This record gives sequence, structure tokens and C-alpha cells, in this order.
Amino acid sequence: MKKFFLSSITFGIMLCILSTTFCASMQNLPVSYAEKDMQSKSACLMEYDSGEILFAKNEKEHLPVASMVKMMTILLTLEEIDNGNLTLDTFITTSENASGMGGSQVFIDPYVEYKAGDLLKGVIMASANDASVALAEHISGSEKTFAIKMNNRAKELGMNDTNYVNCTGLPAPEQYSCAKDSAILLKEVVGHELYHNYSTIWMDELVHPSGRKTELVNTNRLIRYYEGCDGGKTGSTNEAGCCLSASAKRKDMRLISVIVGAPNSQTRFNECSSLFNYGFANFESTALVDESEACKTLPVTKGKVEEVDIFAKDKFAVVLKKGEKGGYEVTYSLPENIKAPTKAGDVVGKAIVSKDGTVVKEVELIVKEDLEKLSFKDCIDKIVAGW
Repeated sequence: MKKFFLSSITFGIMLCILSTTFCASMQNLPVSYAEKDMQSKSACLMEYDSGEILFAKNEKEHLPVASMVKMMTILLTLEEIDNGNLTLDTFITTSENASGMGGSQVFIDPYVEYKAGDLLKGVIMASANDASVALAEHISGSEKTFAIKMNNRAKELGMNDTNYVNCTGLPAPEQYSCAKDSAILLKEVVGHELYHNYSTIWMDELVHPSGRKTELVNTNRLIRYYEGCDGGKTGSTNEAGCCLSASAKRKDMRLISVIVGAPNSQTRFNECSSLFNYGFANFESTALVDESEACKTLPVTKGKVEEVDIFAKDKFAVVLKKGEKGGYEVTYSLPENIKAPTKAGDVVGKAIVSKDGTVVKEVELIVKEDLEKLSFKDCIDKIVAGW
């Protein structure tokens, strides 16, 4: 009995050691290993700055994505505002067609004026079909014409496995997208500061022109329950299942997590959160070229100042597994000096990012200040000052 008891203890200790070792090794296994545990049809985890895919399951499979289609409606509306063609206070006259849309809606009235900002809020927060169609009709004249605009923008973004038929995501035989394209799209959307003014609101209301009010609750519950989540889009139909694309940022790293075809709503939120957890636990974003800090200082010839700081025009970051260096190297192609006059924003060289000897990115280098040329009087004053 004593021998059996000791053997049992020994076996238990060995089992604990093996279990601990297995759990630790799970974090280092290839991401594809986890696919068999995922109930959703398709998934994708993307790092925001680099666009690198950290997890993929059937990420290019053509599938209905339900209301995640509205991310393109949101993007085109935001771009109309950026281009000065629309403001949040622009009044949009609604049609009977828009107000009669089924599914999720904010119950807009027909033939009355709503502010574009209120309709946009209804789409971002409440996934409103009626508000989506109202925006589409205002921007392009009809939903059908707007769908052409959607497809053209998708091609520009490299969304090669997407075809839009409508602006809502309501079932249509020829409409499809995929997890990867949905990640590309949300990546573009979250780059707009205005988007976050609405995407981070949990509860609000839409006040109709008549004074009637519609309560709004954000369909993306992760903005309330997942640390760092500040945007995303849900979708759900019988044919698409439950879908979710979401974005979360912790410290210097932002991730895009997409779930397509989950069997139920809770699963999509759980699996989306699990992808976030995997990404934040195992990877980190490293800025190899940062536009906020001077990368070089060069002498100025024939200028009123003797030297000037050189900056990258844009930021370039890569995602690395924690503890790894990745084999990246940054070199600079610059002249020995900068000749005045030079204007702020002028390109003076480039930063070259290489990995294992292969160039992966070139970033333009600029000066951020005007460099004025020395006048004859300035030259005399310098001579006198140095005498």
C-alpha cells in the first residue's frame, strides 16, 4: 500500500511537470496548431502598423460577412468628410427606401432631414441598415451606384477576395468577403480619428427631427469588456453566422482581430478576445523608423543656421516575437550637408530598412523647418562677430 501511495505521488508529480511543460510549449507552437480548437469558419489576426498576419485560419475563403460590410460604408463616409464633400452637420433627406430597410435599424423617418453625423453614429454604434442606405443614397445617388464605389475602393486597398452588392451586408448571392480583407478594411477605418468619436461609445440615443428618441447600444461589446478595444463591427445573419472584426491597442501595439462564421454570438466574442490575448502575449511592435524623433543631424551650408535635424516622413514599425530581434537593419542615404535655401517638408534622403540583406522598406527623410540662405549682410555680420 505504501509502495502504491509513493508511486501515485511520483506519477502525480510527473504529470504536473509534463502538464506545465506542455502548457508552456503551447505558447510557442505554430499558430496553425490552434485552428482545430476554433469553432468559427475563418479568422485573422493582424498587427496594425506592419499589416503582418499573426494568425490565420481560412483567411481568404469567400464567405458572407453580414454587417461587417458596413465597414466600407463607414470608410467611404469618413473619406467624404475628409475630402470636404460632407460634414457632420450636413442635412441628409431620407428616402422611403432607406427608412423601410429591415434588420438592425434606428427607425429613421422618410422624407425628413437628419444630420450626417447622427446617421454615421447609427451605423457605427447600432449597425443601422436604414442609416447606411441613407448615407449611400446621399453620397452616390443610389445604393447600387454606391456599391460600385465600394468595390473600387476595395480594389485600391488590395481587398482581392471581396465583392459588394449592397451597403448593409443583408444577404445577396454575389456578395462575399473574407477575414483577411475585413482586417485590411478595419485597419483603414481605425486610422480615422473621427471614427473613434463614435466607436468607443457604449450607450447613446438618436434624437429624430420629430423629437422621438431611439436608444443606441454598441453592438461591439468588447469596447466595454476587453481592455484596449476601441472599435470594430459585428455582423449576424443566418447564412453568415456570427461575425466580428475588432481593434484593440495596448502600449505601442494595435491589433486587428476578425472572426467570420461563428456558431453563436458568444463564441465570436470569445474567439476574437482569444486572438487578442495571443497577439498581446507573444508579440511586440518595434518602430524601426520613427517620425517623431530626429534620426540624423547634418551641417547646413550657406544657411543662417549651422545644422539641422533630419526626420523620417513616416513611421515604419515591424512586429516581432517577444525576445527576438528579427534581423532588421536601418541605413541612411543622405548628403554630407544640406544646402540652403531649403523648405520645411523637402525630401533630403531616405532611410533604408533591410532584413537579412534584403530591402523591405524605404522611408523618405525630410527637414521640418525652413532653412534660409545667408544674405550678404549676414555674411558681413558673421565676419565681424568672429573678428
